[in-house]
Amino acid sequence: MTVRLGLGTYRCPDVAGAAQMVAARGADWVDTAPNYAGGRAEMSLAGTLAAHPSMCVSTKVGFVPAGAGHIAVRAGALSSAEVEHGHCLTPDYIAWQLARTSLMLGREPDLVFVHNPEHACADGEITDRLFNAFLALEEACGQQVVGGYGVATWRGFGSGLFDVRTLLDLAVKAGGPNHHLCAIQLPVSLVHLAPVAQALNGHGPLADALAAGLEVFVSAPLHGGEIPDMVTPELSGLIAPGKTPVEAALAVVASAPGVKRVLLSTGNPEHWTRAVEAVGGPPLSPDVLRRVVDVLGT
Repeated sequence: MTVRLGLGTYRCPDVAGAAQMVAARGADWVDTAPNYAGGRAEMSLAGTLAAHPSMCVSTKVGFVPAGAGHIAVRAGALSSAEVEHGHCLTPDYIAWQLARTSLMLGREPDLVFVHNPEHACADGEITDRLFNAFLALEEACGQQVVGGYGVATWRGFGSGLFDVRTLLDLAVKAGGPNHHLCAIQLPVSLVHLAPVAQALNGHGPLADALAAGLEVFVSAPLHGGEIPDMVTPELSGLIAPGKTPVEAALAVVASAPGVKRVLLSTGNPEHWTRAVEAVGGPPLSPDVLRRVVDVLGT
């Protein structure tokens, strides 16, 4: 399976400039959210998406963008308490956020992730929260407002709040056998190696997604830029002799079973080009991945 690099916009200081740069270099995917870049990330992508209509875009629903809460309240999509909370996955808010997203992007998104459904979720509420979100997204897919949906989580899989099987069961319940759940997004890096170790043993979110035909989007592959300083020459040599720490770290992520897309936030052309080569190169062997896990732990 060919792994591709996509632009992530979470920590991107110049979203518009980065999008233009990667599009000019053949990038085919950009991932964003309404709350990124102080609520301006989606709007910042509109020009590039218009100029490059073949570029796909994924966004998210859940968090309330800065400065948009009062607008949602006036529209009847949020209560004042929900604005204060900062995160909402009710059907009314999802429908409102999707309409706003299409306006900001200048087009409908190809994929929409339920954004950190575990956020401030009380015990026992996650299943109902996900199911109601899936119902709203199935309706949006039926109306061709979005092409498909997924779940983007920071700790949902690792904490045991839900697994891929649970998501699939809820999607079937919400949309039937022809549901539109098609992807998951989670952090995988030299800091977050547990999904890799699990996949090498045939279980966990990466292996389960691969078996179910779901696309896996990896977020934070360099852990916010901290990983290059953590990779010693010895570790880099173990992973990929002759490669830089960044290239070695990305090679581990891209070689994990089930990974389809690695999201990287950068506006530097050289960094992007080298990352494309690292992600798209021959995968590391399972033996190398196991040695990395043995050295670093999970």
